[in-house]
Formats: sequence, structure tokens, C-alpha cells
Amino acid sequence: MVGEYGPKTASGSSKEQKPGRGTNHIKESAEPIPAHGFSLTVPACARIVFRFVVQTPHIMAITKAKKEDIVAKLTDSLKDAVSVVFVNFKGLSVSDTSAMRKSLKQEGVGYYVAKKTLVKRVLENAGYEGDMPSMEGELALAWSADDATAAARGIYDAGKAHKDALTIRGGIFENRYLDAAGMTAIATIPPVPVLRGMFVNVINSPIQGLVIALDQFAQKQAA
Repeated sequence: MVGEYGPKTASGSSKEQKPGRGTNHIKESAEPIPAHGFSLTVPACARIVFRFVVQTPHIMAITKAKKEDIVAKLTDSLKDAVSVVFVNFKGLSVSDTSAMRKSLKQEGVGYYVAKKTLVKRVLENAGYEGDMPSMEGELALAWSADDATAAARGIYDAGKAHKDALTIRGGIFENRYLDAAGMTAIATIPPVPVLRGMFVNVINSPIQGLVIALDQFAQKQAA
């Protein structure tokens, strides 16, 4: 009579047959591990190793430390910024990004890509006025500590050079949130040196007219 593991012996007990060489000794886990959309069944011992690696506290500590480092960097950069631009980017090559970053730096503008959750944490802690604009897609921040229009203008110009790759989503101006339309309007304001020149021209124009008029009057009086 055949038992569960082999033929019974004369005593009626069942003697287990040892598996031969090359036979799988490990019982497969009944619970499949999902892997990128499909189920993957692995041996039980492998599941133990897998869980140990994923749940190792040391790995989690490194990730948390990196996040805290990013938050600290953003907080330090934005505390002295006179304006900040929220930038949505897509399809921009590494070389184009590097060239844009270099161009912005020459204008005194910082540029940094970060996770939205970390950016929102920094902004919420800063306590800016108004409602935070929607930040869809990939997010980067551009800011300036000197010229309040430089960051918006730099991103606006880069967006024209790389159509559909860069979009202004909003920003911060005078310690208050602005939407995309508001920051785009800021971007069209001429640079400070140009504004100064325009201001000087406006002031000097009436004076020049008065000087000419007085000179003509003096000439008539002399005649």
C-alpha cells in the first residue's frame, strides 16, 4: 500500500523518501510578491531576505537625512529671495538644462529641482500670504535675492527658447503668492538698469524742454 511519502514498511509506518540531488528543498511561499504589475512567487527564505532589505532602518535613515538636507537648502536659499518662480519642466535635455542654469546664475538667479512634497513643506513653514498655486508635473524653483524681476524674466525667456519645455506655474512676489498670470506679468517688466534709464529720461524730458524754452526766450530778449 502506498502512503503519502512512499510505500509503507512492514511495521505499517511510512518512511519518507529523501529528495535526490538537485531537488528543490525550499517550499514556495503561498503569497506572491507583486513586481511591476505582475505576481512573482519566490521561495520563503528569499521573502525573508527581501523583507529584511526593504525594512532595514539604516536605509530609511539615509533617505530621511537626504530629505532634511534638501529642506534645509531650500529654506536657506528662499529666506533672502525677493521673488520666487514655480517652474514646470518636461522634455528638457541635460545639456539644455545646464546651459539654462548657467545663464540664470549669471543673472543672479538660482535654480533647483525638488520633490513637490518637500517644496510645499518649506513654503508652508515660511508663511507666505495668499493661496499657494497649483503645482502640477515636475517642479523646479527659480529665485533671486537682488532683482525681483530677474527670476521670472529668466524663466520666461528660457521658455521662449525651449517652447513647451518650461512653463511658469506661479510664484512669490513681495512675500505673497501669485498665480501663473501674475508671475508672467512680472517677467515682462524690463531689468532694473533699463527701468532706471527710462526713469531718468522721464525726469529729464521736462527739464530739457524748459532749458530750450528759456534759451529761446533769452535769445529773443537779446534781439
